Amino acid sequence: MKALLLLIVAVCVKFEPGRGDSPCAHSPHTWCSSAEAAVRCGVLQQCLEANFTRERQTAEPVKVELYYESLCPACRNFIGSILYPTFVLLGDIMDLTLVPYGNAQESFDGGKYIFKCQHGEQECLGNMIEACMLNLTSSDAFLPIYCMEASGDVVKAAQPCVELFAPDLSWERLMKCVNGDLGNQIMHQNALKTQALKPSHNYVPWITINGVHTEDLQDKAFSALVPLVCNMYKGEKPAICGGAGRRFKSYCQK
Repeated sequence: MKALLLLIVAVCVKFEPGRGDSPCAHSPHTWCSSAEAAVRCGVLQQCLEANFTRERQTAEPVKVELYYESLCPACRNFIGSILYPTFVLLGDIMDLTLVPYGNAQESFDGGKYIFKCQHGEQECLGNMIEACMLNLTSSDAFLPIYCMEASGDVVKAAQPCVELFAPDLSWERLMKCVNGDLGNQIMHQNALKTQALKPSHNYVPWITINGVHTEDLQDKAFSALVPLVCNMYKGEKPAICGGAGRRFKSYCQK
């Protein structure tokens, strides 16, 4: 119940207007950076318990990789309905990697890579924005990406989502990456990483756990990601472990 309350608090606080200068406008994982931040964000007790738990942790976090594309309805539903709650609840014991590319196709022409995306040019733009965001903000990128994917218009939501959840990243710097050589090279690397998957992906979202993809792991990630991460984690498990997951399953076929 306490973990559920933390999730509710996280959602409510993060979308409160006018909090851009507050520590609560950043990733929930930064709310425990100081006692003052924890008090301002209303999570002091949870931070004390989380810090105590981390001190006893010796195991490696569970590596969760998501291969996806920005306008795929199934990917957007997975990010919003399953991955985001799991990230909030179990972020301390999971290592999340996002690879935006999905079912796109790549060619080389005129000294740069050209990308053709399953859901059109807007998806290519959304993929590029999110890829640059991941490169420029590292661990703080998931919340603005979640914000984009949960919105009615992924691309139009990009700037306000960045301003709200990644205020240290300027829109100008992000667009320089998106429209320049850096973004082109980042997306090429995402293409190579996606093409190197073993087994090869034939739909998205495509999920690997600790570098492994099987249909059984994929099904468990969709039906109960929280219990899956809890079961895979070898250290002392947080209190939330053991809860039931929400069942959800759909794909964008390749």
